[in-house]
Amino acid sequence: MPIYLGFNLRALKSELIINSTSKGVELAILEEGKLVELHRDPGETSYRVGDIYLGRVRKVMPNLNAGFIDVGYERDAFLHHSDLGVQYKTQQKWTKLVMSGKLPVSDIEKFKLEPKIDKKGAMKDYVSSSQLVMVQVTKEPISSKGPRLTAEVTLPGRFLVLVPFSDKVNLSSRIKSEKERTRLKSLIQSIRPPGFGIIVRTVAQEKGSADLHSDLSDLMKRWGELFVGLKQAKPGKRILGELNKTSTVLRDVLRPECEMIRVNDEKLADEVRTYLGSTGSDKVEMVKYSKDKDLFNTLSIHRQIKATFGKKVSLQSGAYLIIEQTEAMFVIDVNSGGRKKGASSQEENALQTNLECVEEIARLLRLRDIGGIVAIDFIDMAKREHNKQLTDSMKSAMKIDKAKHNIAPPSKFGVMELTRQRVRDVANVQTLDRCPSCNGTGSVQAAILVTDTIKSSLKYLTKGEGHKKLTILLHPILEAYLVKGEIFKPLNGLLGSSKRIDWEKEFGVSLELESNSSMEILEYHIYTELGEELSL
Repeated sequence: MPIYLGFNLRALKSELIINSTSKGVELAILEEGKLVELHRDPGETSYRVGDIYLGRVRKVMPNLNAGFIDVGYERDAFLHHSDLGVQYKTQQKWTKLVMSGKLPVSDIEKFKLEPKIDKKGAMKDYVSSSQLVMVQVTKEPISSKGPRLTAEVTLPGRFLVLVPFSDKVNLSSRIKSEKERTRLKSLIQSIRPPGFGIIVRTVAQEKGSADLHSDLSDLMKRWGELFVGLKQAKPGKRILGELNKTSTVLRDVLRPECEMIRVNDEKLADEVRTYLGSTGSDKVEMVKYSKDKDLFNTLSIHRQIKATFGKKVSLQSGAYLIIEQTEAMFVIDVNSGGRKKGASSQEENALQTNLECVEEIARLLRLRDIGGIVAIDFIDMAKREHNKQLTDSMKSAMKIDKAKHNIAPPSKFGVMELTRQRVRDVANVQTLDRCPSCNGTGSVQAAILVTDTIKSSLKYLTKGEGHKKLTILLHPILEAYLVKGEIFKPLNGLLGSSKRIDWEKEFGVSLELESNSSMEILEYHIYTELGEELSL
């Protein structure tokens, strides 16, 4: 009988969903309708991967061969000697000259390079307390830890990465064609600005000189912005920010297989088209504006999130995964949920279940952005060839994952260990709702009391403030009650006119109701026309 072989390497049709809400922008990537990546952009936040800061050295730790840097975060950031970069002395000299005003232009063609530092040297030989250093975030703050930094500053673009104080041209190892590698290297060498090295990204394959030259020009403009920002920089302040999350996803995640980009905000849709047009992308026409208030509701993405972010994740076949996080690692337990149809033995049943779970595990690692050490307890298999088949299937399924990872074969106890690069905190989604009747308190709150609370809030927040329009974010059931006054009739016998209309007349303000099924039923938030949340 045919055996389930795990991940299929064919190009999967994908969609990018950009869902604008009062709390920020949510981005989801769907492959064949299945959620594979989830990103959230709450707005203007600091300490994104790629942000560049002027930091001050707090202290050097010789035993760690590292230092702790103040970049304005509540906890000091971490900078290891291996992340200084071989041109650290040159960058430090350039930074000091720019800040002192002794360098009038950003051009580094004739800038004299300092001797390279020893990669195996000691941190204390190059870094001292209170020293100012230009650094870049490589890992966002995770749990109780501050950001992870590098002093080897680079500027990433759509197709290229700009590396100052270098003359090398390096290509992504994912570009396999020798002919294409030769073409790209020759092309980049011809347009490389003096004083800068270039890293060619995977998406640059088959791109012409116009696209690559345009991307390089944009990067040189950002280098100019960095130069200007550094002249005015103060310790602990950001010099140059990364793109917002939406643009970053468009730059780093959007792949050729993407067939549609759906956006529920007209202004944001125009911004996406403008950004894609500026990069020479052929996907501008794929951007579709939708009037849906919540695209995640319309496309059942909230339901997929709830189903895949819990402790237990079920597969259609009846198999299921148990995912638990400890301080040191993630542990995934594979369970068959019963015998597979057509499996003639326990060994064959275990093989089919394990191979079936491989693709789902690879998807969940990307979706939940799980990093660090991951131990996967597959169902034990006695045959060596079956364990090898499982390892090969896991490696195949993980090929599409851009995060660096290493996979070890199953141990004699059936546990497969893997490590996956972690650059930001693990995506955390609440999958357990409080009781919709008592809100977790053990006693029922009548709908009329909830509306009275909202009314009191509106009365207080609109008094003398001059608001012309407010948005109330709430659960669809509560929204329906405010519009029709009848959803809670079975609970409290109420039936009346639209509360929203009554409140608009009473407080002289236009009210817009926006619903989100992921909220608790009795939860609500009030926002201004500019999207700022109002609180009592």
